[in-house]
Amino acid sequence: MMSVTGKTIDFAGKNLVSCGCSSNASFDRHTVRNYARVSSKGCGRGYGACKLFCCTKRSTQCRVSSMKTAEPTVNGGTQAIEGLNKGLNLKGFSEAPISAARFFEAVADDLVTLNKNLQSIVGAENPVLMSAAEQIFSAGGKRMRPALVFLVARATAELLGLKELTVKHRRLAEIIEMIHTASLIHDDVLDESDLRRGKKTIHQIFGTRVAVLAGDFMFAQSSWYLANLENIEVIKLISQVIKDFASGEIKQASSLFDCDVQLEEYLIKSYYKTASLIAASTKGAAIFSGADSGITEKMYEYGRNLGLSFQIVDDILDFTQSAEQLGKPSGSDLAKGNLTAPVIFALEKEPKLRDIIESEFSEDGSLDEAINMVKSSGSIERAQELAKEKADLAIQSLQCLPQSVYRLALEDMVAYNLQRIA
Repeated sequence: MMSVTGKTIDFAGKNLVSCGCSSNASFDRHTVRNYARVSSKGCGRGYGACKLFCCTKRSTQCRVSSMKTAEPTVNGGTQAIEGLNKGLNLKGFSEAPISAARFFEAVADDLVTLNKNLQSIVGAENPVLMSAAEQIFSAGGKRMRPALVFLVARATAELLGLKELTVKHRRLAEIIEMIHTASLIHDDVLDESDLRRGKKTIHQIFGTRVAVLAGDFMFAQSSWYLANLENIEVIKLISQVIKDFASGEIKQASSLFDCDVQLEEYLIKSYYKTASLIAASTKGAAIFSGADSGITEKMYEYGRNLGLSFQIVDDILDFTQSAEQLGKPSGSDLAKGNLTAPVIFALEKEPKLRDIIESEFSEDGSLDEAINMVKSSGSIERAQELAKEKADLAIQSLQCLPQSVYRLALEDMVAYNLQRIA
């Protein structure tokens, strides 16, 4: 099997990409983009040299521009990340930003099948459970995690000559979505949240007892289907995720209003609560494609760093977006004593912020004062850089995959996340 890597070459002022195979073939960065028309086998089995592919040059500029003039982009995700260590300006997105629909389009049929299967799996047991799940699903969730399963499954399948997803790939996507939904239901109970994405939470509609039992059922149901996959590596991987959820909640509950919390502790908690499931999704998909351990570990690192970047971006948006945009009050994490990356950075610059937080916002207006301190301290910008660091690592992990519409979609998902804080 040919090892495929990608690297950028600057030659006579022109940005070229080498596919990494022995042919030394290269192509302009404005080639390769249209999901609907592009077909590629990359440097896969049966090709003496890379089979390159191209499409019509897009008229838009690179979505994220660096300090120098941006080149048109072959590959939205990679080009978006390449400037991360070059003074990248997040305000430089083009007028044609990445939409979630675009990277979901590559696996749209898979997601339709997923939705049908979830209804039969969950709803067959109890209509109330299906109503609870539908409340979460209809609140704006985009099925990102199962989409990642399908994208990685199809991207890695190309390495091994698989023409179609296996039953185990599809079951894994269903298990991942059930676990995610269960965790959201329980999170809302623990956080006493009234709204999720602007809609009432499950415990607000059905009561806390039903919400807890619904989450428990989905965890149990997903575990049963997981056991039936009969793959001990994946069983261990996903079982660890469920353990990580609990560890993350305990870590968060035990550090509320603790101004001595360190950035590393925040990242560990973020991994437990968010990145662990995403990393398991991407690695599990590669395992069921039959990929070797080197590839499966790269897919794990992709999911882990994408998950961390997503969580950091969410924590930034908690300060920079309005309640209407968030679907919940701005600064709600800080109000509950959950100190995220922007607050941790701000505490280094604003001594008074510690006093306000440790008082648990006992004085009128103190929460608004704390939010303004976070915004004015430069901590939002530092958190943006942290999100970009993790995004860069995620993109690097994809270099082992051949060029395909699925790899491009995985890259776009990373760039789409950064676009949220542009």
